[in-house]
Amino acid sequence: MAPGQAGEDGRLPFSEQLKLVELPTKISEEHVKRYMSTRRAYLPGEELDVHADSVREGKTVERSHTAAYGGQVYAQSALATCRALAQDEKRRGVDSSKKLGLHSIHGFFTVPGKTDRPFIYDVKPVTLSKSFSTMTVTGYQPASPSTNPVGDHYPVVDASLPRGPPCFTAITSFKSAEPHTAGGTGDFAESPPQARFAVILDSRPPTSWPPAPPVDIDLLTEFVGTDIVGNFPICDMKKVDMSSYNIGKPLHERRELILYRLLEPLPPDDDANSHIVVHAYTADRNGLLMLGNQMGIGKKFGRAASLSYSLVVHVNATDATMKGDGWWIQEVMFPRAAAGRGIVESKLWSPEGVHVATEYQDGLVQAYEPRRNGSMTKL
Repeated sequence: MAPGQAGEDGRLPFSEQLKLVELPTKISEEHVKRYMSTRRAYLPGEELDVHADSVREGKTVERSHTAAYGGQVYAQSALATCRALAQDEKRRGVDSSKKLGLHSIHGFFTVPGKTDRPFIYDVKPVTLSKSFSTMTVTGYQPASPSTNPVGDHYPVVDASLPRGPPCFTAITSFKSAEPHTAGGTGDFAESPPQARFAVILDSRPPTSWPPAPPVDIDLLTEFVGTDIVGNFPICDMKKVDMSSYNIGKPLHERRELILYRLLEPLPPDDDANSHIVVHAYTADRNGLLMLGNQMGIGKKFGRAASLSYSLVVHVNATDATMKGDGWWIQEVMFPRAAAGRGIVESKLWSPEGVHVATEYQDGLVQAYEPRRNGSMTKL
């Protein structure tokens, strides 16, 4: 793959998929930084329309949903705040060793995103200090499709279209780097999955595990198979078979393991915060769908939608950088499901077994069942 270009399978790298352009700032809003995405958001399952006919004996697959991948607006909004902070640090002449690292992202999804128009982000500083800063970001889309009929490579003029309602809001925090406490020895964590699940992980090379499904719903994977790589951007992702481990266990004790690594290295001028944004982007994939499978509704799935999503980084930002070709591990857990909602918690582990970050997501997870008026709910 040429740097910054899609591979033969059409998967875009970080530099293209999450590319942002800065928009002019209005004089009346001098403290607001505005950014716009330039590339089309990933649509989960879009590749199945192509592969199902050619790979699965001429069968067709009905698209399960039309909403843009939630990780796009989540990660890109955080990236926008990183860009805004970097501009402020440059203006203040902050030394590179003193720049703040992305510490947390707490986001809320309010309107499903569309894939035929850009996302636009308004970033505002809340608190700015040398050791800890916070920013808010609101994401929205134009009320009409892009002026580019291709629906991709969005021109800046799209930012002038009438805007729709906010589709996402978040607050991000940034923290200065610090050494471990207790004389540099205070690094406490449970045993990493590389040790706890060694028998399973060592049973085959990482590249031999099947790809993470484009849409991880039992009914769909049984229909189209589990060998479709798809065109999920930025990272290559593998799903470890945890069925033997999970059998007979209650929901909260079950685990899913996802292996991931970059499709191509990030540009050398991108700082550690961009790597954290990559972790945020990938961690959102299929979580609520895997929860539905573990709940036993994978063959009668009705609806899944994120409501809130938080990511907290536990290390200095530089320790979250994705160097080399080692595989990172997303350890997925399902602590709770009730009232039509469920919780997905993920721990992100480095190839060396360091617990780098934790993701916590709350969302709708509902079975396909009749409504009171006799109609059916749909995913």
